[in-house]
Amino acid sequence: MALVTLAVSNVPSACNNKIVSVSIVLAILGVEQISLLIRMSQDMVEKVTKKNRREDILQALAQMLESSDGSQRITTAKLAATVGVSEAALYRHFPSKMRMFDSLIEFIEDSLNSRINLILQDEKDTYNRIRLIILLVLGFAEKNPGLTRIMTGHALMFEQDRLQGRINQLFERIETQLRQVLRERKLREGQSFAYDEGLIASQLLAFCEGMMSRFVRSEFRYRPTEEFDLRWPMLALQLQ
Repeated sequence: MALVTLAVSNVPSACNNKIVSVSIVLAILGVEQISLLIRMSQDMVEKVTKKNRREDILQALAQMLESSDGSQRITTAKLAATVGVSEAALYRHFPSKMRMFDSLIEFIEDSLNSRINLILQDEKDTYNRIRLIILLVLGFAEKNPGLTRIMTGHALMFEQDRLQGRINQLFERIETQLRQVLRERKLREGQSFAYDEGLIASQLLAFCEGMMSRFVRSEFRYRPTEEFDLRWPMLALQLQ
């Protein structure tokens, strides 16, 4: 209304009615637009808040897996207490605890698969490809101890079998990619290996899984990438 009053006070009286009408229309449109913007802003804030809360829950779960809680079953009551919300609030963001683990596994899959694809895209030398893929898997495990408990299956012992199935599929895909890299050597470089490519790929993956299991078993004292530069020449002997 202040906008309308200001407009009327600055024009001749003969035009007052027209000015008032136009000003009211502009004022009404302004209010509607502002209301729309407010609603849109509220929706965006709500979505961001919901996303942030989901991330808070997943981060809390990963941190609990990294702590001593990770060696035993993590209940939604414990998780809710760690996040600082009620159990009901947890279920507003995730329908079940299994879905929380699903989201963490999705993060693991996306992180590893996307980076492996980049390695294959940027690096063409077979030895370097294998070395970088192994180092990627070990480095990811080292930086994410809580998620490593999921990758080794320790955190899934008390959960539904379907989750372990997803992890099995993840490692099968990594082994398949290693095997494919090895088989492409003959096409790229005209050379083959002394041993079967499938056997070598499974051996390399077993090394990764062994280092991750050692990491978990030692309560994260023995880093997976520890002395990797010394271990790699021994692994490379299998690639002769």
